[in-house]
Amino acid sequence: MATEIHLAQQDEADELLGRSPLAALVGMLLDQQIPMEWAFTGPRTILDRIGGDDLDAHRIAVYDPEEFAALVSEKPAVHRYPGSMAKRVQQLCQFLVAEYAGQAAAVWEGAATGAELLRRLQALPGFGKQKSQIFLALLGKQYGVRPEGWREAAGVYGEQDAFRSVADITGPESLVKVRAHKQEMKQAAKAEKAAKLK
Repeated sequence: MATEIHLAQQDEADELLGRSPLAALVGMLLDQQIPMEWAFTGPRTILDRIGGDDLDAHRIAVYDPEEFAALVSEKPAVHRYPGSMAKRVQQLCQFLVAEYAGQAAAVWEGAATGAELLRRLQALPGFGKQKSQIFLALLGKQYGVRPEGWREAAGVYGEQDAFRSVADITGPESLVKVRAHKQEMKQAAKAEKAAKLK
């Protein structure tokens, strides 16, 4: 899977994301209510604290929940809500162990179509439709995972030359463009809400 990734904008964290399917999934799981780079640095921070050369779904799945929460909460915390996110990361790993023998890449390997891959992603704990579509777009655009119909299954996130999500971040310039797009979307949503209240 080794590929060049620039989501964390931090060399060691990006190197892990480029070679570890589980790190990529965990980064995507953490990507809510915090800056994208913080979310995608999370897998490296977790790995540094538990030790080893890659994240292991089996190991995280059976980790003592209180100890794992403490590890995620340790400063600098992995997330703004470390307790609940520690629980989610463990739930994700437990699901991967139960359904995919602990192999994160097995979620997308063998998916014949984009629609099937989207269904598999949406079955993961913590992955709603939007998060699943963004991750599907990330797999297609940056990891070379392109089952038939992947762009269609990813919806607007699968569009070429778009700057909508983490799927489109390939360096500092594209990060700025994605940020700007997100701000525009927030402003539009606020304006729509305000218009409804009038």
